[in-house]
Amino acid sequence: MDGQREHEGRAPRWWHGPSWGIPRGDEEQRPRWPWPSTVLITAFVLFGSNFAAHAQAGERAGLDPFARTLLFVTGAALLWRQRYPVPVVFGTAVTTLVYLGAGYPYGPVFVAVAVACFSAVVAGHRRAAWAAMGTLWAGHALVAHWLYRWLPPSGDSAAPWGQELVIAAWVVAITALSELARARREQWARERAERAQAVRRRADEERLRIARELHDVLAHSISVINVQAGVGLALLDTDPEQARTALSTIKDQSKEALGEVRQVLDTLRTPGDAPRAPAPGLDRLPELVEQAAGAGLTVEVVGKPPRLSPGTDLAAFRIVQEALTNVVRHSGSRHARVRLDRDGGTLLLRVDDDGPATGAEAGGSGNGLAGMRERAAALGGTIEAGPRPDGGFRVRAALPIDVKRTTHAKEDDR
Repeated sequence: MDGQREHEGRAPRWWHGPSWGIPRGDEEQRPRWPWPSTVLITAFVLFGSNFAAHAQAGERAGLDPFARTLLFVTGAALLWRQRYPVPVVFGTAVTTLVYLGAGYPYGPVFVAVAVACFSAVVAGHRRAAWAAMGTLWAGHALVAHWLYRWLPPSGDSAAPWGQELVIAAWVVAITALSELARARREQWARERAERAQAVRRRADEERLRIARELHDVLAHSISVINVQAGVGLALLDTDPEQARTALSTIKDQSKEALGEVRQVLDTLRTPGDAPRAPAPGLDRLPELVEQAAGAGLTVEVVGKPPRLSPGTDLAAFRIVQEALTNVVRHSGSRHARVRLDRDGGTLLLRVDDDGPATGAEAGGSGNGLAGMRERAAALGGTIEAGPRPDGGFRVRAALPIDVKRTTHAKEDDR
């Protein structure tokens, strides 16, 4: 368990996103040390400054051990740029300013400051980065135009103001590039979060779809099996032939339920494949009526369904199936009526029974009704279910006849 907790606490090894996106509050999830880039930049600063010293010999002071120490410290400080971006950007600006104030040659020392500024801006410390770069520029202007009289090299003169404009332009360019990189990374982070949210939403929709399918299939079949099992037990001794008929119905219902459950589970195993059997629709309404009759329920069907899209056809069948299942389980009536009408582009579906309810959960336990509402809402339809004034129960649904293929109706083809 301790090993598992330790593994859960540290940053995953497969993390390839920007290291500054990891929360800083957890020591185990801090970004990795940027050793390769820091070594490369430090080496470039040290060797590049040697070439700059030869090119500026006689104009600037030569590199001594103190100068090399400043260059090394400036480059090595970048090792902490992702963990402590604000101290690093100010630290590199100060060491660079001391280096220039000591009269050492201009060169790639500005690269370390640029990298530190970039890291600070990307990490979200924009004001600190701007302040550090502004301090560097103002300090250099002060040294180059006033303090140069008392600073090495001796005999130095004031730098031209055009040089300050060039340095200011570089400062602005570095910070602008850092801001652009920060904006792009934030955009990428938002896009990744949106993609992850879309994946989670699709997974939730698929989970709900499978839950509805399993509920509708199992609730109906098990209700019929339960009724027939009771009939078979009651008539086993007095009427063996009728008991045999009940057992035959149980066998057929269980076989059909297993087939539909396998179809749902096959969708989970091979989501890219086409289903092995077509999704049920209102064309199987006579079969549903026959199954209800086997459970002792007489169903009267009025009207014929129009040509429906696969999504509406499946939803209408499942709604009728769940409504008749609830009549068998929760109503004292042994007679139900199913009415199908068309109103323009809408299918009007109504299932009635005369009651009375046989338990507190009249009309269903709640899961079935919730599933019916989800099916109707996914297609842009509506559903109403509740007791009638005369003591019966009514389920009334309005479903669009033609449904476009959308994310919410992908179950239409399954």
